[in-house]
Amino acid sequence: MAVFQPNLFLLLPLVSVLVMAPDLAAGDNAAHLHFYMHDTLSGSTPSAIRVVRVSDSTVLGFGDVVVTDDPLTEGPDLRSAPVGRAQGLYAMVSQGTGDPALLLGVNLVFTEGTRNGSTLAVLGRDAVYLPVRELPVVGGSGVFRLARGYALIKTYSLNTTTGDAVLEWDVFVVQ
Repeated sequence: MAVFQPNLFLLLPLVSVLVMAPDLAAGDNAAHLHFYMHDTLSGSTPSAIRVVRVSDSTVLGFGDVVVTDDPLTEGPDLRSAPVGRAQGLYAMVSQGTGDPALLLGVNLVFTEGTRNGSTLAVLGRDAVYLPVRELPVVGGSGVFRLARGYALIKTYSLNTTTGDAVLEWDVFVVQ
């Protein structure tokens, strides 16, 4: 019976890379961003459009998909100073009514100040009834190139009839 014995010469390059890899956190730049996202499904100029409607409900049902180009502002009032746009989509991915969850994939596109033209990419599960949801930041561009981190999202206000919502975001990133 033959016994598998890995060739140590094949493993040596892998071990060398693991031992010599630098500590990525040592020289990283950290940033904390705070802003509000205005997701408007109603009215004559919505910032979010349901593009797939599987359910007959006025609220989102399992399988429904919404595409967004939501304004980001410094404060919860839509008239407060602009920060950028949240461009992406979300889909209702839970079937039960007790724990509704969205799959949220969004690019936070910054349009003001030193972050103008830079983006952060967020992709994760948004359990909408939780008071605070944590979603991963999976990348970025511009001043956020190679960013990683997380976003904490709170529902600031929600109109249960229209689905319009204002979400408070705290984003923590390193690069």
